[in-house]
Amino acid sequence: MPEPTKKDDQSNGKPGECVVPESNGALPLPEIILEISPPPEDGNSVKKLSIDLPNDSVTVPAMGRKDSVWSLGEGQGPEDLDKPIDTPPLSTLLIERPQGGSVDLGADIHFIAKVEAKDLLRKPTVKWFKGKWMDLASKTGKHLQLKETFDRFTKIHTFEMHIIKAKENYGGNYRCEVNYKDKFDSCSFDLEVKEPEAGSQSIDIRSAFKRSSEGQEDAGELDFSGLLKHREHKQEDVPEVDVWEILKNARPDEYEKIAFTYGITDLRGLLKRLKKTKKVEKKSEAFAKKLDAAYQVDKGGKIRFMVDLADPTVELKWYKNGQEIRSTPKYIFEHKGTQRIMVINNCSMLDDAAYSVAAGDEKCTTELFVKELPVKIVKTIEAVKTTVNERIELECEVSEEGAQVKWMKNGVEVPTGVRSRYRVKVEGTKHTLVIDDASKDDTGVYSIMATGGTSEARVQVDLKPLKIFQDLQDITVKLGEPLKMHCEIFPGNVPGRWYRNGQLIQANDRINILHRAKNHRLEVEATSLHDSGDYTFVLEGYSQSLSAKVHIIDPPRVHLDTLNFPDNTVTIVAGNKLRLEIPISGEPAPRVVWMKGERVILESGHRVHAETYGDHTSLTIEVTEREDSGNYKIVLQNEAGEDTGSVKVKVVDIPDPPEAPLVPVVGGDWCSMTWDPPIYDGSSPILGYFVERKKKQSSRWMRLNFDLIKETTFEPKKMIEGVPYEVRVFAVNAIGVSKASEPSKAFVPLAVTSEPTLLVVDDVTDDTVTMKWRPPDTIGAAGLDGYLVEYCVEGTDEWIPANKGLTEKTKYTITGLPTNVKILVRVKAVNAAGCSTPRTIQHSILVKEVIEPPKIRIPRHLKQTYTRRVGEAVNLVVPFLGKPRPKVSWLKEGQPIDPTHVSIRNTECDSIIFIRKAERSHSGKYELTVQVENHTDTAILDIQIVDLPGPPQAVTIEEVWGENVALDWSPPKDIGNSPISGYTIQKADKKTMEWYTCVEHYHRTCITISDLVIGNEYFFRIYAENMCGLSESATQTKDCALIVKEGLQLRTPEYIDHDFKEPPRFTQPLINTFAVAGYNATLNCSVRANPRPKVIWMKNKIAIIDDPRYRMFSNQGVCTLEVRKPNPYDGGLYACKAVNDLGEDQVECRLEVKGGFTFMELMQRGVPLHLIDKYMNEAKAAEQEK
Repeated sequence: MPEPTKKDDQSNGKPGECVVPESNGALPLPEIILEISPPPEDGNSVKKLSIDLPNDSVTVPAMGRKDSVWSLGEGQGPEDLDKPIDTPPLSTLLIERPQGGSVDLGADIHFIAKVEAKDLLRKPTVKWFKGKWMDLASKTGKHLQLKETFDRFTKIHTFEMHIIKAKENYGGNYRCEVNYKDKFDSCSFDLEVKEPEAGSQSIDIRSAFKRSSEGQEDAGELDFSGLLKHREHKQEDVPEVDVWEILKNARPDEYEKIAFTYGITDLRGLLKRLKKTKKVEKKSEAFAKKLDAAYQVDKGGKIRFMVDLADPTVELKWYKNGQEIRSTPKYIFEHKGTQRIMVINNCSMLDDAAYSVAAGDEKCTTELFVKELPVKIVKTIEAVKTTVNERIELECEVSEEGAQVKWMKNGVEVPTGVRSRYRVKVEGTKHTLVIDDASKDDTGVYSIMATGGTSEARVQVDLKPLKIFQDLQDITVKLGEPLKMHCEIFPGNVPGRWYRNGQLIQANDRINILHRAKNHRLEVEATSLHDSGDYTFVLEGYSQSLSAKVHIIDPPRVHLDTLNFPDNTVTIVAGNKLRLEIPISGEPAPRVVWMKGERVILESGHRVHAETYGDHTSLTIEVTEREDSGNYKIVLQNEAGEDTGSVKVKVVDIPDPPEAPLVPVVGGDWCSMTWDPPIYDGSSPILGYFVERKKKQSSRWMRLNFDLIKETTFEPKKMIEGVPYEVRVFAVNAIGVSKASEPSKAFVPLAVTSEPTLLVVDDVTDDTVTMKWRPPDTIGAAGLDGYLVEYCVEGTDEWIPANKGLTEKTKYTITGLPTNVKILVRVKAVNAAGCSTPRTIQHSILVKEVIEPPKIRIPRHLKQTYTRRVGEAVNLVVPFLGKPRPKVSWLKEGQPIDPTHVSIRNTECDSIIFIRKAERSHSGKYELTVQVENHTDTAILDIQIVDLPGPPQAVTIEEVWGENVALDWSPPKDIGNSPISGYTIQKADKKTMEWYTCVEHYHRTCITISDLVIGNEYFFRIYAENMCGLSESATQTKDCALIVKEGLQLRTPEYIDHDFKEPPRFTQPLINTFAVAGYNATLNCSVRANPRPKVIWMKNKIAIIDDPRYRMFSNQGVCTLEVRKPNPYDGGLYACKAVNDLGEDQVECRLEVKGGFTFMELMQRGVPLHLIDKYMNEAKAAEQEK
């Protein structure tokens, strides 16, 4: 819909101050665009306000209009609406740009851009962006909507962006871009999302809006520290004057004076704060509720205006554009208590105006926008393809009768006047464009435009097919006899034109042109010399033509047979003089014209001139040049006829240089080059060629042949592989040697690899064959890109590629083969130099699966008892052989395996048994059976799941004597499914009960503990041990053993615990290391610290994190960094850093990688040329220093 505009500025009420009672029912707000135009003499642009209103009688809150007025400019009050507003000039496409603004968190905001379409053939393309690159077209949804409308009267495209319920992250810079063919325009604007303002606080405005520091970078900003922090110095007294009220009631031009009077230095911050302050409206004395700022209604609908009077006795008058409204059937006035209502029925576009209501001396205004419903296209037009002279009808149906539509052809409006070939028929909602007697010019794209959409289709008008029933025939006519030419062509109603030697023939007294239906005739009464030539008949509108030749005999003669030159060719060396005399005959004496091509040679020429005598004519060239070569034509004419003769003059010279040679094939130390002969051979046959070559970086050319090369191909040899070369060619004829050709494009000799080795058959099925091979023995500088596998059916010579792309593996399966067919297979190695010699299998392969008895190949570690601890995963892979695919079954102790406890997966070549968490119940013998038809094979796997043992039984103290105690115990009941490997005996003093280990890995069930302290009492406990470790608990003696000796007392000294904590310190630093490219390198150092430090490895001061090329180890303070298969780019400065709570330490070293890649390997890896050149120069410099 077109953008509604404000009709006039006659209302006296201020924007946003009129309030009308809300209508019944909470309805969403429609969208209107309110334009507030400054006085015409200022010439400033229009400020706009976007409000959403979807229903016809829903009021617009006054706050929306007030906000729009308040955002007209920074520090500008509502009273300055009529003042000029400076805006940037509009671009060639955007006649109105979207303006930046601010919105409260959770509120809505709209941005509008307008493009004038008067000079545009189609709709421009508009894109909305946030930031630099975020296209908002893909972000539309709940919080973002994009709309496009077109006003067919003003021809303006309107593009709108609606942001609904703004969030904090919606703020920032936005951009609108407009594209139309080669035109482009853009506009940036900012959106600020503000938090809802809390209640006003009582603050000292004069202290709050003082600058924080004069002359500093942040001068001019608010110093809020005065509001947030407690000041120790004495606070200033609260001013008695309310400066806010003074500013709110003052004009903007008085702001600076008021700020100076009350000592406010931050005027900019003050204006920003004042702009955000909500203006308190004065309460109306006449109106309890005023009209809303704007209303919107659909065309043909009904609208109700309602105000609530504070004094119902006040006289009320309604106005439309300043004119008083009287009560009519269209305008109905109602009274309900204090409410005064005006109803407008059957709204039309004339009702789109400004309305006001006056109650006594007060007045409130509003605007009504009437929305015209768009006319939509119900049935689109269809494409038409026809021939000339036919009738064309383009039919379209719209949504309502009487709608105004526009017919376009290729973007231009179709003329439908009285004299126009186009007619428009309208029947109700059906619109038809009629073209009678269509022509080829009617071809194009036709479209119909309505307010609610467009429809287009292509009309193709072709010529009717041309049929020739009788073609023109060549005719020979004697001079003076009549000439008749005739042809028959369909279609017959199309006229044509006759041409002689490309010139149009016009009818006259001697020439008669006839056209009757399909017959076309040309009649000449008496022929003349001018009537001879090529005749062409062309039918209008068709590219095909009919041609014939007419010959008029009795011409003069040129006697070239008297010349002694073979084939009438005269050869002369450039720079010499040529005089050529030709005998002629004819009565009367013919007129002689010498011509070379289209140029006539005159007798008055300086270097080249012609002379004519009674019985001969001559051509003289004083100094011959290369350009003088060619055919020279002699034309003789008289009244009886004409004759021509041709003499070829060949000026021989040195040839032109050949074109730059091409190098299609490159080998290891050779190449194959070809070139084209020179365009100009000097009019002398080319005797041969000389070839030269040079290295690309060199300036010295070397000749490769001393005997002339007859062909245009040559194979230079003995070149260095991997070095760029250039070649050039010289042409030689009998006169001399030409200049050198342009050098060829630089090429690098590269050799193909040798053929693959050890090609064997790996597997054969009914429709596949799997081949295996080894890489070539020799791989040149070009490397190896992959392999190409081909096969050929025995008895044929056609090799069929098996893989579409190259395969890097040395194994490939050929699929889709017919059964019982014998094939041959070959493999080629491919690199940048081409394909190698193929390796072909020696014997043909029969495509048929062979029965192979099953065979289980038990891995070596499964041939004995397989032991795992409880809780560990069991994953056993048992490979087997057999064809076709064997049937696999498992049994445990002769019973089927429960799949809920043990997972089994079978493939063509192996079977996998998997237990996620092993339990002791999983122990036992597992039987694997593999069956192929009647053949079977079995294998038994012994799996033992072990656990920690139980504690020993009945630990007793057998005897105590002196400093010795004898202990005895029994083995544990539960040995953990594994033999007991030993016992661990511990003792504890009864006073401290701290346990100390006396003996470990003890095998017997009795022991004597010695060297006990006299006077102490001891308890003992014993752990059982098997392959899983010590038992979880120990068995302790019930009684304690007292070591007694009279007369002795033991005093235990006190010890102070030593503090072992220390910061990291490297005891062995890193050492500078040299590595060979492709071989692993290690860097080692040792660090001492307590608690254990965190070790960080760095390369060139950047931490190495999760890089698969590096492996890091740390064991007992020894730190190791392994660089896996380094290349020259892995060289650099490496550092090891150790950090704990007490400090950190760091050591560094330099790693240099020698060797590396060749030029071609770096090219294949995609390394840029400037880095390759730098690397090669550094490597060369390092070799020279060595």
